[in-house]
Amino acid sequence: MEKKEQIHIESIWNEYYDQLLHFIRNSIPDKATAEDILQNVFIKILTNIDSLKDSTKMKSWLFQITRNTIADHYRQSKKSENFSVLPAETDDEITEDVMEEVESWVAPFINDLPEKYKEALILSELKGMSQKELAVQQGISYPAAKARVHRGRLLLKQRLSECCSFHTDKYGTIMDYKSNRNYCKSCNS
Repeated sequence: MEKKEQIHIESIWNEYYDQLLHFIRNSIPDKATAEDILQNVFIKILTNIDSLKDSTKMKSWLFQITRNTIADHYRQSKKSENFSVLPAETDDEITEDVMEEVESWVAPFINDLPEKYKEALILSELKGMSQKELAVQQGISYPAAKARVHRGRLLLKQRLSECCSFHTDKYGTIMDYKSNRNYCKSCNS
């Protein structure tokens, strides 16, 4: 194996290990079995890495391999009744990256922010405008634009925290959440 390929596999391991294990544990409650399946996933990744044509689709490719490996596990153990615990195809994006789910229902929270913070977050976070461009567009100083984005993020974070408890991996990626059903209307729909 080339050193470059080894480094690439190692970086995939470091970046996705926790997410893939969490994904597997949603279907396989036994930790040892889940870890065995994860090892099989990385063997498949290693042997098939050359088939990945678009590196921007890495994450979905990894989770598809993982989903197939979980299905293989159930087929091999002839426990077809357990297929119901496999993540549904429609839940693919949610399970792959809970962050995408959170983003899908965060818009009402942004819309409830005071106007100047709402506009700052929409332009900078959702539309990708730089904070310097935001300052020019809003006719405010660059430090004021930075402050608006920062305060908007803090308000948004506070409101989201009132709504849900988030579980993150060691990199801060949201892996799972539990909603406060008494508070949260957006994420319970």
